[in-house]
Amino acid sequence: LSPQIFWFKKLRRNIVLTFFMSILVNIGMWFERFVIIVTSLYRDYLPSSWSVYYTPTIWEVGFYIGTFGLFFTCYFLFSKFMPVIAIAEIKHILKKNGENYKEQMTSVEKEKVEDFVHAHAH
Repeated sequence: LSPQIFWFKKLRRNIVLTFFMSILVNIGMWFERFVIIVTSLYRDYLPSSWSVYYTPTIWEVGFYIGTFGLFFTCYFLFSKFMPVIAIAEIKHILKKNGENYKEQMTSVEKEKVEDFVHAHAH
């Protein structure tokens, strides 16, 4: 919680306070690693030392597959509503036939793709 003081510009620019906070953060990181090592030495976490082999249950496999399903669902929804390709890049491949459409075309839309790219490329 102590690094939350860096949200304030006045405290963030104070050299002494920044140094003190960096020391506190380093001490906290050291304690975290100390706890990880001491607790892992207390009980071995290797499945081979448990004398019983681990097999995932149907629920664990379901959660594992479900996370992939949730990720791909969110990814496809994002791709649908926020397309990767800009609309300006694909406007020349949209429908260009039909009399009603040709009457409503602007001069930019009537231009050939090669001419448009040549004129507007950087």
